[in-house]
Amino acid sequence: MQNKTTEINLIKQVLAGNQGAYAELIRRHQRFVFTLALRFAKNREDAEEIAQDCFVKAYRSLNSFQQTAKFSTWLYTIVYTTSMTFLRKKRLETESIDSEGSLIQLENHTSDFRADQVEQKSKFAYLNMAISQLLPDDAAIITLFYKGEQSLEEVARTMGMETNTVKVKLHRARHRLKEKLEALLHHEVEELL
Repeated sequence: MQNKTTEINLIKQVLAGNQGAYAELIRRHQRFVFTLALRFAKNREDAEEIAQDCFVKAYRSLNSFQQTAKFSTWLYTIVYTTSMTFLRKKRLETESIDSEGSLIQLENHTSDFRADQVEQKSKFAYLNMAISQLLPDDAAIITLFYKGEQSLEEVARTMGMETNTVKVKLHRARHRLKEKLEALLHHEVEELL
């Protein structure tokens, strides 16, 4: 509760013109905002762009924060909507698979995968890999509920859904996550044999 009170005080300071107070709000939430954006974007550069856009949007609309929910829930709603908008725009800008740029990206992705194999041996890395293979809504629900430690009601508000819908989607997302983890770990076992 102390953290929420402090955030409300920080918000009041920002609205009074204190830029340092907003820097503190960013510091507190930047890691999770980036993580959530990365779940949607699937690459670091896009996630950084989304995170930056989110903090700009949050700053511009901070006076509309109602304090009926936690600041983090309000902020993660901005992350969700900004990410979805970004992905829709990006889909419209798709390149032909035959283009030279696509082949270079594919080669870079393959070499990056080999370079990262050592890091991916930990349980945490496998979990993140499995989450990244989920649909964006599934990844968001899993991330908000478990990593963000938000209640079903807060996740529902963030994603603009009914609580029961989130409950059902969370159940299904956990099942899909389990399947992805089993496939990843099965593949790893085969490589070791």
